[in-house]
Amino acid sequence: MCYHFDKGENNVKVLIIGGVAAGTKIAAKLKREDRSAEVTILTKGKDISYAGCGLPYYVGEVIKNREELVVNTPEAFSGLTGVKVCTQTEVTKVNREAKSVQAVNEVSGETAEYTYDKLVIAVGAAPFRPDCEGLDLKNVFVMRTPDDAVALREAVEDGSVKRAVVVGGGFIGLEVAENLNARGVKVSVIDFAPHILPGFLDPEVSAYVEDKLADNGIMCFTGVALEGILGTDRVEKVKTSRRAMKADACILAMGIRPNTAFLKDTGIEMFKGTILTNQYLQTNDPDIYAVGDCAMVTNRVTGAPQWSPMGSTANIAGRIAAMNLAGREVSYPGVLGTGVAKLPGINVGRTGLNEQPAKDAGYDVETVVTVVDDKAHYYPGASAFIIKMIADKASHRLLGVQVLGTGAVDKVVDIAVTAISMKATMEDLQSMDFAYAPPFSTAIHPFQHTVNVMLNKLSGNLESFTPAAFAAGEADAYRIVDAAINPTIKGAPFVDLTAVEGPVEGLGQDEKLLLVCAKGKRAYMLQNRLKYYGYTDTKVLEGGVTFNTSIYEDEE
Repeated sequence: MCYHFDKGENNVKVLIIGGVAAGTKIAAKLKREDRSAEVTILTKGKDISYAGCGLPYYVGEVIKNREELVVNTPEAFSGLTGVKVCTQTEVTKVNREAKSVQAVNEVSGETAEYTYDKLVIAVGAAPFRPDCEGLDLKNVFVMRTPDDAVALREAVEDGSVKRAVVVGGGFIGLEVAENLNARGVKVSVIDFAPHILPGFLDPEVSAYVEDKLADNGIMCFTGVALEGILGTDRVEKVKTSRRAMKADACILAMGIRPNTAFLKDTGIEMFKGTILTNQYLQTNDPDIYAVGDCAMVTNRVTGAPQWSPMGSTANIAGRIAAMNLAGREVSYPGVLGTGVAKLPGINVGRTGLNEQPAKDAGYDVETVVTVVDDKAHYYPGASAFIIKMIADKASHRLLGVQVLGTGAVDKVVDIAVTAISMKATMEDLQSMDFAYAPPFSTAIHPFQHTVNVMLNKLSGNLESFTPAAFAAGEADAYRIVDAAINPTIKGAPFVDLTAVEGPVEGLGQDEKLLLVCAKGKRAYMLQNRLKYYGYTDTKVLEGGVTFNTSIYEDEE
């Protein structure tokens, strides 16, 4: 079915394949840039412009009604913008020489041809479905469209789902797990990767999140592969490489694959199914653009190709593509891999390069982990952020940030996005005038506090072990010293910072000493004082016992 309300004269004919985030953004912006453009959207689904990122929250009833997930109906969008919208219309072939596409109407079965001056491919991606038994059983779900969310929520509401296995520990899988957990469903998550959120967080940060999820009733089993789904008519068990797990439902969240198979013989350049584009979002055919989950963009820091199947990327790149289609010349600078997620008991966010990718890109990397107050400690509801910061030793340039906490982790991430985009150094950031009031932040902003710790480490004032180095055994030769306000580590000598006015009895001045407190700050203050009194080999454990919970394992 097609909807069209624009009666204006036509000029350039722009055909857009796909009508969710990228497609509708391009169409709307292009009509604002050039009202004379004849813009048509061909989309396979019944819905356009729906909130894919909101689907897990519909399952959890945070979003009450399906209609709230649909930003615009085809009729409303066409009336608002003047764009012609044809739904349930699947493009099956692109003829670059004739500048036309062939499409099948899924209702009538009829085939039609549409011509274009400029073509935009914004077909998105589809959930990956593994080659295993049981995919057709009742209560096997994916999470890509509003109808998928409706089906899962209805299964929960009819009482048939008491326990579920989510296959995939990425954003969507964990957000679905959170919302099922909130509805009283017992949830387990499996992922073939060594940790959840693979590629999003560094391993030691992911491991901390796994522990927090377990504390909140969601067990994550990593290094585990899906081998099949078992049952007679409906899901009864999920077979994994480790064991079979009882379940009433299985949610497949194993990633997505670009919907680009129909472009196979067109000569459009692709890499692993994603369409390659230049800085103007053009393919190797200058009259064909590609945007959204089906397209490859670049990393803003390294300039290397990067796939960024995010709603934010689709909208930002779509806006720029529209300006270029209207005759302007606007470059898309690339992505930073920015993301944020709300999970049970903890929020997670990151941007920029993680530690290993930064090393792989040729940077001489320094990292630091801090545990800092997220607002004035005396203000009701105050908590803490755990921040991992990545910088270049030579230039002191900020490269990346990962942050965990129960509060607004996105504010730390967004500061870092701005800083990385502006190629800021630690010195640029250390005295910035961030907003402060007790309900919102600390007098020295938590991001800024971490910058100061990084500068101390880069200058040698702070000598420390990172949590990753500690977990790898690099501190095994060091004697642990408990530097907390009150002793908590069994068997470790306790040193009261406020009482240190010279050499400490029982601690050798040339002895290898690992100073540990709750968060890391008090240990650093003790290190500073011990250095003054002649101690030559002290290290601080970054993140303290708050992050390095394994320090208590020998006590159990």
